[in-house]
Amino acid sequence: DSITAKVQSKLLQYYEKMADGQRQSTEDKQTIQELVSDISHQVKTPLANLQMFLGILRQHPLSPEKREEFLALMAGQVDKLEFLLASLIKMSRLETGTFALHLEESPLSETLAKAVGAVWAKGEAKGIALAIHCDDTLTVCHDPKWTAEALGNILDNAVKYTPAGGQVTITVRPWQFYTRIDITDTGIGIPEGEYHQVFQRFYRSQAVADQEGVGLGLYLARGIVTRQRGYISVKSKVGEGTTFSVYLLREMR
Repeated sequence: DSITAKVQSKLLQYYEKMADGQRQSTEDKQTIQELVSDISHQVKTPLANLQMFLGILRQHPLSPEKREEFLALMAGQVDKLEFLLASLIKMSRLETGTFALHLEESPLSETLAKAVGAVWAKGEAKGIALAIHCDDTLTVCHDPKWTAEALGNILDNAVKYTPAGGQVTITVRPWQFYTRIDITDTGIGIPEGEYHQVFQRFYRSQAVADQEGVGLGLYLARGIVTRQRGYISVKSKVGEGTTFSVYLLREMR
């Protein structure tokens, strides 16, 4: 009876593992299908624009000035497509679990400098003041490359949605277990009802429909931070500005 019970227990464990494997396989297939659908939808517009511009160039005699104008438009669509595909590759790596982080104890100020460097030119072109308040000696256990990417995505939104002459400020506050990074702008703000939605992939608020973007920046930022056992919160007031707070563990336990 004891041997029979053990055999039954082993068989039960085996079938449970098989069932878990089948469920995981079904979930993986669904994730891949959703990714393929999203990618197909997102690349459709720039590809259609390129085909249209190419058709005009081939079928109509144009002045050198008009020809250069259409070539510039095509270059813009190629840049958009390149940015979109790069973002989609990062997204797919997050979704399929092939995203690898390399955590190390390193100065947070250097990571912030890389993040700000990625948006400095855009900020300067709009006359936006960028300020960092961070102790140069503060170290945090994080992946510098991907954390800079996450913070850069938040900063890019801050610069994009802040009117010319505004301000974006980064303030770092060490806590007992977490280090808090506040990214505050004087931009258009986010309605409270959209706090959760802004982190969803491909989400674009109606208020910013006329702005360039694909709605992946904050989604990627949250994915990168949460995989380091951190989290992001948002607080905003429409017409006055927004603060995204990034919390990173001071030590990985």
